[in-house]
Amino acid sequence: MIRLHNTKTRRKETFRPLDPQNVRMYLCGPTVYDRAHLGNARPVVVFDVLYRLLRHVYGADHVTYVRNFTDVDDKINATALARKEAGAPGTLEELIRARTEETIGWYHADMDALGALRPDHEPRATDYIGAMITMIADLITRGHAYAKDGHVLFRVRSYTEYGALSGRSVDDMIAGARVEVAPFKEDPMDFVLWKPSDDDLPGWDSPWGRGRPGWHIECSAMSYKLLGASFDIHAGGIDLQFPHHENEIAQSCCAHPEGGFANFWLHNEMLQVEGKKMSKSLGNFFTVRNLLDQGIPGEVIRFVFLQTHYGKPMDWTAEKAAQAQATLHRWRQLTEFVKPTTPSKKILQIISDDLNTAEAIAELSKIAERKDAGVLKASANILGLLEDEFGDWSWRRRPVKDFRNIPEWHPSQAWIAKLVTDSTANIQGAIRAINSVGIKAFSFPKYDFKLPDMRIMNESFLNAIRKMTQHLDYINSEYAEEMQFLGNATFDKLDEQTLKALRAFGLVDLMRQRAEAKVDKDYFKADAIRDVFENAGMRVVDTNNGPSIEFMDCFDFSSLPKSILNREEGDDE
Repeated sequence: MIRLHNTKTRRKETFRPLDPQNVRMYLCGPTVYDRAHLGNARPVVVFDVLYRLLRHVYGADHVTYVRNFTDVDDKINATALARKEAGAPGTLEELIRARTEETIGWYHADMDALGALRPDHEPRATDYIGAMITMIADLITRGHAYAKDGHVLFRVRSYTEYGALSGRSVDDMIAGARVEVAPFKEDPMDFVLWKPSDDDLPGWDSPWGRGRPGWHIECSAMSYKLLGASFDIHAGGIDLQFPHHENEIAQSCCAHPEGGFANFWLHNEMLQVEGKKMSKSLGNFFTVRNLLDQGIPGEVIRFVFLQTHYGKPMDWTAEKAAQAQATLHRWRQLTEFVKPTTPSKKILQIISDDLNTAEAIAELSKIAERKDAGVLKASANILGLLEDEFGDWSWRRRPVKDFRNIPEWHPSQAWIAKLVTDSTANIQGAIRAINSVGIKAFSFPKYDFKLPDMRIMNESFLNAIRKMTQHLDYINSEYAEEMQFLGNATFDKLDEQTLKALRAFGLVDLMRQRAEAKVDKDYFKADAIRDVFENAGMRVVDTNNGPSIEFMDCFDFSSLPKSILNREEGDDE
């Protein structure tokens, strides 16, 4: 059973679709004048989770999801006009189309990077001008709209329920807001359905002259064409509740009184950055592409979004992003090469309770603690996490147990080739080559490399094994206590300088303190110690044989505190 908070009724209600064989949802999409900023992305991710949940419950073939593109806008027009004045060929409408093709491509790339499924329909406003003109003409015929001076306006007071969604009366709205009082308006609250266009603006022929639609009529016309006069869910940001969604309801219900428009209204709250409203003037304005180009994976951005319930304001911080990335590293390591089984019933119950993604992520952490990898992956997939489509952004260990079957992508090819061509290859190269085809293999960016001749490779591996064995004999004899926790570590990191730094770092003592904390159920302390290691580029992994250390790709012993590195061996701890 799915329960959702309905803005329309101001309470949480059981969701019962009008037709379980055709569950219908509409999300107000972007005005595609430029890159999508971080706030634009929140509703996309939030309601992508709802889309996934509906598909899981009712079946993928029984859910229709529509998200529009507004491609008629003053900023888009200005860009196209500037290009035309600069000599670009084509009509203004053609230049606008080219510009929006470009920005829609950006939008798709950015939202794909966040793991958002593409909707079933993505209508563009300019493809539905005819439907808008038809709806406007019908509103005039019914007495809900009027034409004057090339404009068509909706007569707000003709719809007695106006203001019900936002909980305001028309008179209160007039008293408490700045409303444009144009000479062609009968009432200050009346809003534009159609407006005239001069030669410097895009326009379409209509019964009221050449012009273009007002913003609000777009969604009403497109939702009617694709979903009908009544559908299940209309969603969007809280900033759209008034006037956009209020106006949508008025014009849709007046044009199609036989329908009820949307049964459920869902609104996500606003987004802040580091505790402040996102603003270019404050220097904290980010597009999704800005973050992706900074190296923040899309899955991490999605995770941070979902850590806050959609009905609460969300604060994006660098600290949250770092914590999310560390968590996803651990989860991806646990679930690599694991097929998803069945989602946790508890996870489904939590998400079905008004999309409580914050609690769902907390429950995923508990599943991860239990090492239930198949359930973790299946449950995370419901939230759009741990999916293969995110690619190989995460540090990941890839077991390759037979060097005779090394796939082309595997980086060991580079190290193997070095051993093949350079008989004086150093010990670290030899160890890394062996390690890369052992159970503890690392994955790095792909090398453009052809697999060397297998007969030569076999000889190289024999030599490398001899070198590695000598090296490990030394390590095991000198650093026995450290090695009890480094049994799963990568050999190429275990040179004497690193091991000496780890001894000064207090690796053994910290690991014992963490074990004692877990026994005492002091999980805060245990997690704090784990974080100390992660900050130094090491990951603590709890196995059936006890805890062990793995070096992350970013590990560098020089990153350990200078006070530790400057200590002399033998100093009192």
